[in-house]
Amino acid sequence: MIRTFKYRLFTNKSQRDALDYILWQQRILYNAALEQRKTVYEATGQGVSYADQWAHFRDERRANRDTFGLVNATSLQQLLRRVDKAYNAFFRRLKAGETPGYPRFKGRNRFHSMEFKHGDGVKLHQNEKGQTRLRIQNVGDVKVKFHRPLPSSSKIKHVVIKRSLGNWYVTLMVEFDAPFPLPPTGEVVGIDMGLKSLLALSNGELIDNPRWLRGRQKRLRVLNRKLARQKKGGTNWRKTAYQLVRLHNKIASQRRDFWHKTTRQLVNQYDLICIENLTPGFMIANRHLALSAHDAALGEFRSLLTYKVEEAGKRVEPVPPRHTSQMCSGCGTIVAKSLSVRVHRCDSCGLELDRDVNAARNILAFGLSVCDPTLALAGVSQEAPHFQWGE
Repeated sequence: MIRTFKYRLFTNKSQRDALDYILWQQRILYNAALEQRKTVYEATGQGVSYADQWAHFRDERRANRDTFGLVNATSLQQLLRRVDKAYNAFFRRLKAGETPGYPRFKGRNRFHSMEFKHGDGVKLHQNEKGQTRLRIQNVGDVKVKFHRPLPSSSKIKHVVIKRSLGNWYVTLMVEFDAPFPLPPTGEVVGIDMGLKSLLALSNGELIDNPRWLRGRQKRLRVLNRKLARQKKGGTNWRKTAYQLVRLHNKIASQRRDFWHKTTRQLVNQYDLICIENLTPGFMIANRHLALSAHDAALGEFRSLLTYKVEEAGKRVEPVPPRHTSQMCSGCGTIVAKSLSVRVHRCDSCGLELDRDVNAARNILAFGLSVCDPTLALAGVSQEAPHFQWGE
């Protein structure tokens, strides 16, 4: 199992200056590699391979000790692989008839990360006081906010050092055995995803939509208007742009934190989680729903839930969404209703409840009906309601 762990780096002034300088040199090398490929192709009609570029820039690195020479050799290889990957993706899109998007040169605001192999240029270790430090070549030992320990018997496969809003972070790609599964609780749940309530659970619980972006729209409008009235590239324009980026970053962090906590609670509580097998693309395509759909980030919810379930030894069962909102969870009768009708009322059996909770119950019923009969859920009946799904 491979997972990534992100930590904040606390640098002093000399370390910040050293990291900024090495990142600057990496950006120059990236642009030089792009320029070489472009120039050779225009002159000869032939491309340049990764191996040829590595041989060329390896010699350049050796010849310029005070500039390119500060870039770790393995990190330079990773950089050239990024260039190679960008060109391969360009030709793939070109052959597929898609908009090709030629690889672009990187300005100072478009190049923010460096890649390393752990043990070659960077190494995570503990100093004599037991404090966690990241040793970076030509930078020194950098303090790490090691807020979460790595799994036991894990191996760091890849390291990315990134600058974001003036701060530095390290992302560790770690390979480890799956942790011991959580003890079974014998509980199952169906979940309907929406925008009025982000999640509706089959037990009747509704998880409200915090509307992170909409709650900050007033401030965003002020900053966007201010930015539009200032001279592009000027000092005040840059200050306003920085404020705007910080606000968007705060909104994204709040959203990510909410989904991490919510998915963790669901995985801890339930052994089987049935959800709709859909993508939010249809919401994004609707101009009336697009902003709210982006703000809700239901795709992020599903991806976080999936990997947490895998780690815990639990199960997620995707369910076709057809008729989940229209069908009565009590008797199976189709009760047609528009999206504006938020309460499900069935004249056949008299059932009345929130339409999203009704959908969640249908999702759970179908999820249980298609589950592996050998699924061990102590004390849980896997009988689905007596109706034909999809009627």
